This record gives sequence, C-alpha cells and structure tokens, in this order.
Amino acid sequence: MPSRALVPSIHAPRTASRRGPRAPAFRPLYLQIRDLMVERLDAGEWRPGEAIPSELELAARYRVSHGTARKAIDALAADNLLIRRQGKGTFVATHTEERSSMFRFLRIRRSDGREEYPASRLIDVRRSKATAEVARALEIKSGDSVFVLRRLLEYEGEPAVLDEIILPATLFKGMTRARVQAYRGSMYSLFETQFGVRIVKAQEKLRAVAADAATGALLDVEPGQPLLAVERITRTYGDRPVEWRRGLCSTRRHHYVNDLG
Repeated sequence: MPSRALVPSIHAPRTASRRGPRAPAFRPLYLQIRDLMVERLDAGEWRPGEAIPSELELAARYRVSHGTARKAIDALAADNLLIRRQGKGTFVATHTEERSSMFRFLRIRRSDGREEYPASRLIDVRRSKATAEVARALEIKSGDSVFVLRRLLEYEGEPAVLDEIILPATLFKGMTRARVQAYRGSMYSLFETQFGVRIVKAQEKLRAVAADAATGALLDVEPGQPLLAVERITRTYGDRPVEWRRGLCSTRRHHYVNDLG
C-alpha cells in the first residue's frame, strides 16, 4: 500500500474570538503514526492473531524514523491492541488466545482467590428494539433493531452473574441462539471470529440493586437481597460502541476486582 502523508498536527492560530486566541495544538509524531495504524487495524489490513510489518517496514511506509515507529507500536501494545513476542515479532491481539485475555474484561472473581473462568449458560437470544437508554449508549436510533442475549455465568455450577447483552443488529447479522451455543470460546472471541467485531476497550458503572423474584430465582438468592449491577459499554476501533451490557452479580462468594496499578 502506498505511503500515506501525515496531516500536520500544528494548526495555524485562528482569528481572536471573545475568548482570546487559541494556543497551537501539538501531537507527537508517534501518536499520529499510532492513529494511522489503528485505521489499518479497523480496515482489517492486519487481522487478529496476524503479524504486523516490522518496525523498519513501518518506518519506511510512514516515512518516519525507526524510533518513532517503535514508539507507535509500544503505544498500541500498551493499549492491548498489539502483542510483542520476543524473537517472533509483533501480532494483533486476539480474544481467541484465552489464557492471555480471559481475565482482561472479566472482573468478577472468586473470593477464595482461585482463578477460575466461569462456564456460560445461555438463557435466550431474541431480536428487539433499542430503548432510548441503550440507543444513547450504542449511538444508534431509539427503536433500531438489536439482539438481546441473556446468560448465566457459573463457577463450579453455582450461578454468580446474570448477563443481559444488547448488540446492534447491523453489526451482528445472523446472530442466533444455535450459533451462540455452538461456539466454544468466550463471548468476545465469538464476536471477533464470527462477526468481525473486535472489542478493544470498555467502560463500566457500578451500583447496588435489590434482586427481584425472577433474577433471584436464576441466581439462587432471595428477592430483595443486594446484588452488584455492572453496566458496561464496550468499544471497537475508532472508539465506536458495539455492546451494552448489564451484569447482575451475586457477591455471596464472589467480588469485583479492578487493578489500578
């Protein structure tokens, strides 16, 4: 692919306004290269699990120094978009590598300290219309078609999380209960391999709620018992939202973990 000219990130000062003149904006060159590489990831030029070109090749492609190309790759690796493998090269991160990615988005852990990836029991998959709340979160129109998935996450057969997952129908064409049940892997691995949607980041909000009768029956808790509600919006390349999720969590033997280090 021919080299792409970089757009200068230093802008000429604008005419003074009532707030006064704006200071010139500046973005380091390696971040500009990072953004161009994200565009190629988004376009599918480098697919999950595949090796990207070497630092020297990228430096020549974008007409920058070897050091600048390396810093751009380092920034993408820090964001978990790329994975460096010593002696092998740099690869696009993938959700199919369960051992390296399984706990990145899973924040509910056993209170006894054992690391266990839960089993997923699908309850139902149905087509619906986006509510105003979900439409705002997914940046779609209220009433647009969505898929709604409900599942239980179980640790050694004990239900711990009731997930409601809502997905834009335009991105997940062909989503069916049979297709979800047939897949052997994580939900985000399913999104990546079956629908070409890679999850790269998430934002969560937490609050306490009381279990209603239906939720209590699924999680094996009494109605009115406190649950941890975790609302998540996940995004793909370009910061585009692709999933809205609400997890209702029993904290009887589990807790929420967030590593701030």
